[in-house]
Amino acid sequence: MLEKTTRINYLFDFYQQLLTEKQKNYMDLYYLEDYSLGEISETYDVSRQAVYDNIKRTEVMLEDYEEKLGLYRRFQTRNALIDQMKTAVENENLKQMKKLLNQMENID
Repeated sequence: MLEKTTRINYLFDFYQQLLTEKQKNYMDLYYLEDYSLGEISETYDVSRQAVYDNIKRTEVMLEDYEEKLGLYRRFQTRNALIDQMKTAVENENLKQMKKLLNQMENID
């Protein structure tokens, strides 16, 4: 569950500008502020089921955006390469550093 929450939080960070205000508000309260479905439903005077449905649809949308645009995947790839580059610099491994720089330049 924590892994899913972390992933959704990252996807929300990358793609929130593509969401409606209501979707942003529900996702922010549910995932970032840790509100329950009941608390969100009381805040917006809607049913818990309406909140649940909206959150689930938004999660699917975020995953769809990621599948099409790949911003989170590229972010993860860059971070992994940066970590490897730091190690290569510490070890003064110029050959490895050149290889990693080439990979960084060619992230699709």
